Amino acid sequence: MSDHVRVARAEGRVTITLDRPGKANALTEEMLDAVARAAGTADAPVLVVTGAGDVFSAGADLEAARSGLATSGVWERVSGAIAAFPGLSVAALNGPCAGGAMGMMLACDLRVAVPGARFFYPVMKLGFLPQPSDPGRLRALVGPARAKLILMGGARVTADEALAMGLVDRVTEDLGAEVDALSADAMAAREGHAAAIKAMLG
Repeated sequence: MSDHVRVARAEGRVTITLDRPGKANALTEEMLDAVARAAGTADAPVLVVTGAGDVFSAGADLEAARSGLATSGVWERVSGAIAAFPGLSVAALNGPCAGGAMGMMLACDLRVAVPGARFFYPVMKLGFLPQPSDPGRLRALVGPARAKLILMGGARVTADEALAMGLVDRVTEDLGAEVDALSADAMAAREGHAAAIKAMLG
């Protein structure tokens, strides 16, 4: 496990926290591996992914990105592990989310953000392709035109704009309370019930 990823297990919930606040939770390969492992082994009805401090994640660590992380398959492994979680997954977006970190939030079932959150996926500007699964997940949430706005137009989307277009589901000052409220039914349900409903939704 990475020194910069914390995993907390409480009754009914596993919380993964990106914990590198001094670097805006910029992601290294070690951190991404840790998130993928934690999501892939989470044994609870609810999985929460969040960040420490006031930024969810600035995306790839710049030095690591220059060394090839930006095009690594580890990003897809992370989002795939989160998407495969059989229960309810919630992205608790405590601040801005940029670049490859968008894949984590897109892979979650629900996205809850603080008012100061911002969203930016600068693949066009940087000359990279998005993670393979991200465009489809983004399009499913916001539609093709707004997906192009984000991926091709380089739009920086505010929390209120994200709520209006369906990129996030709730905007709240009290992130913890909102996540608790949205998690309560899944945590109280009988084993396998959340997975059954999720499977019906496709």
